[in-house]
Amino acid sequence: MSDAAHMDANAPVEPAALRELAAMPPPPPPALSAALEAELGELAPVATRRPLRQLAILVGVSIVYASGLLVAWTTRRDMEELPMGWLAGTALGWLFGFLVPAYLALVPRRGSVTPRWRVAALSVAITSVTFVLLGLTVHPSGPSSARYGTEYFPYGHTCLEHGLVTALVPVVLGAIFLRGALPIGSRWTAAALGAGGGCLGGLVLHLHCPIADGLHIGVFHGGVVVVAALLSAAIVPRASDVR
Repeated sequence: MSDAAHMDANAPVEPAALRELAAMPPPPPPALSAALEAELGELAPVATRRPLRQLAILVGVSIVYASGLLVAWTTRRDMEELPMGWLAGTALGWLFGFLVPAYLALVPRRGSVTPRWRVAALSVAITSVTFVLLGLTVHPSGPSSARYGTEYFPYGHTCLEHGLVTALVPVVLGAIFLRGALPIGSRWTAAALGAGGGCLGGLVLHLHCPIADGLHIGVFHGGVVVVAALLSAAIVPRASDVR
């Protein structure tokens, strides 16, 4: 490189030239390809979640489903012999145990888009412990009530299976509604869905099963909540993840 060229390269730029360069318009962007324009033209707006509407659908469909199962399996034969206050109060407790975890799993706080998983986790713990202890300690009976005792205790797994069948629909619906909406706390949110479904199963068992043994009711009726919560926590996060 000559000395003149070297001097020109290192010469200071005039402020007027800089101002002229800054005032120049930006270069036009390159034209979009036909394929990209066609793809952009096919884009549609994404529908946002409507949590309260989803909750109403989940509760409505689940109640109808549970009612159908109860009709198919028949109501307990000792129902008229039991204290009506206990029968109705416990049924409301099971129903409340279904509604609250489902609400916490599906409906976020105002101004948020993610489920309130910490409170949902608390609801899982409360419902699991409450209904197991309730079954172990409070179990009125009548002349037509059945009593398995320790000898036939293992056969109580049928009630656990019936409860899990009942929990299936609310858990599946919840997983569908939460698809792509579980960035954090997904397992606790899923466990709340399972606990809520398990409480619905417990409600069906409460109105169907005539066995009055505390051990049976606590382990197999209350245990539906625990098992459904564990299964839901293990499966739902995978099913609701958008890949």
